[in-house]
Amino acid sequence: MSYIFPVKGVSPTIPESCFVAPNATIAGDVVMGDDCSVWFNAVVRGDVNSIRMGNKVNIQDGACIHCTYQKTKTNIGNNVSVGHHAIVHGCTVEDNVLIGMGAIVMDNAHIGANSIIAAGAVVLEGTVVPPGSVFAGVPAKKVKDISQELLKGEVERIANNYLMYSSWFK
Repeated sequence: MSYIFPVKGVSPTIPESCFVAPNATIAGDVVMGDDCSVWFNAVVRGDVNSIRMGNKVNIQDGACIHCTYQKTKTNIGNNVSVGHHAIVHGCTVEDNVLIGMGAIVMDNAHIGANSIIAAGAVVLEGTVVPPGSVFAGVPAKKVKDISQELLKGEVERIANNYLMYSSWFK
């Protein structure tokens, strides 16, 4: 059974269409959109501030979504994939974004729509990723504009695949 906890009287809001793995943890002020998935050992911790997710967001195995007490909230748009063991902390992620495996996105960063944060990248506090960009490295820097092939072949494909995968577990 999933670990879903209220914090200070506020319980997570998780629509019926979502999949939450048996050992995932979701706590506090978390509101998920439709068709989201939170995978094995992932943590979505809205204990110190709010976390909002749009529709068709997948938080993959071991990822952590958190925020900073009295400072930063986490807002994630629609059709976003957060890769295995990534950390998304106190930032804004717009629609149609892929955050690669092991990437870290820090407080007050803003990830524009239709973008990719490469695996292992570290997006420093306050970084603005323009829409349609691919950022990589430590610290993360723009390496190119996203192509239609990457947008369709990676961002959309992965989000759609995770929607399919979650149906296997329901």
